[in-house]
Amino acid sequence: MEHAPGFLRAVAAVRDTVREVDVAAMREALALGRAVVIDVREDREWAAGHVPGAVHCARGVLERDIERLVPDQATPLVLYCGGGYRSVLAADALQRMGYGDVTSMAGGWRAYVVAGGPVVVPPSPLAP
Repeated sequence: MEHAPGFLRAVAAVRDTVREVDVAAMREALALGRAVVIDVREDREWAAGHVPGAVHCARGVLERDIERLVPDQATPLVLYCGGGYRSVLAADALQRMGYGDVTSMAGGWRAYVVAGGPVVVPPSPLAP
């Protein structure tokens, strides 16, 4: 997907303030219970497949819902989206809200799939 120039400028403006981790580090943190992994993609993206053990909270409602999902602002969080752009913006927003240990998974869902990570695909609501 080709991103709009304004969107890319917005990501670039905050990217240096956000720590990024690779797929292996995210998987290790999740496996060892060191972090809550949050998928910030849209509902339709989540329904098409997601990281096992991840929590879904779409970017559009993240700031509204995060304190209910993760009330302790010291909890380590790893965010991911489709390609690592929206999760950078989301991580920046959570840091501004007071969350102190937030990272973005570099490359997002696409990097995760290329790396061969396991995928959960929920059953279709139309399935018998």
